[in-house]
Amino acid sequence: MPEFRLTQISDTHLSRAGRFAGLIENFHRVSEHIDAARPDLVVNSGDVSWDGPTNRGDLEFARELHAALPVKCRYLPGNHDIGDNPTAVGVAPSHPANEKDRAVFVEVFGEDRWQFEAVGWRFIGLNSLIMNTGIVSEAEQEDWLQSQLSGANGKPIALFLHKPLFLHTPGDLEEASTAVRYVPQPVRARLVELFGAHDVRLVASGHVHQRRDFSHGRTRHVWAPSTGFVIPNRIQPVIGAKEVGLVEFRFQPDAFEVRHVRVPGQSDIDLDSLLGDI
Repeated sequence: MPEFRLTQISDTHLSRAGRFAGLIENFHRVSEHIDAARPDLVVNSGDVSWDGPTNRGDLEFARELHAALPVKCRYLPGNHDIGDNPTAVGVAPSHPANEKDRAVFVEVFGEDRWQFEAVGWRFIGLNSLIMNTGIVSEAEQEDWLQSQLSGANGKPIALFLHKPLFLHTPGDLEEASTAVRYVPQPVRARLVELFGAHDVRLVASGHVHQRRDFSHGRTRHVWAPSTGFVIPNRIQPVIGAKEVGLVEFRFQPDAFEVRHVRVPGQSDIDLDSLLGDI
């Protein structure tokens, strides 16, 4: 039976500036694992860089490290790459996602959304950081997404984006302290309604730096952990597994398998230790 093997990595937070050597070491361990496994594709689901909006060099350094991998890579932006999106509650992001920073990401990585098909599946990658911003590319992406979903023509759909859709259910209330973790309302409600009209089997995300895997309705939601570091409990409660690693998917016609992997040699670097190095 034909099979398509996809490895998802996320929140690599790479920087050329000579800081955070531990994050680069963790990425090298991931690279070794990918070299041995040789999947058909690697997807980095965002926060590829440490601080892309203020340092293009971080984006370019991250691109160089990914280019050395022995398999093709596709990329999606995270908030550390192009800025964050506003929410209905809480303070406005210090650096809102905007067209200029999105364009820089596309210049470096070639895309900020994508679609392809393999073994009877349609794969869609979305830029979740422009959602709720009101910028031109948000409306363009919404139109594009509707056409990509309709164009699946009954094929099962695997969706990749940086931010998870929600914690437990689409109707989870937004709170000022947690709204930035998920796709914000009212965009979330529109997406959930749109996905409900199509055969979306998988929503794969990152951002939270915790490994999580659950199903809601017919859709499986898989959160990839960071390849680089974990966030201490004083900043973020435990809602999944706080460890570094990656996720491996095996897609077959009308089915898929998920394998959660902690790569040998990776270290659970704590954010506090990273900030202490600045």
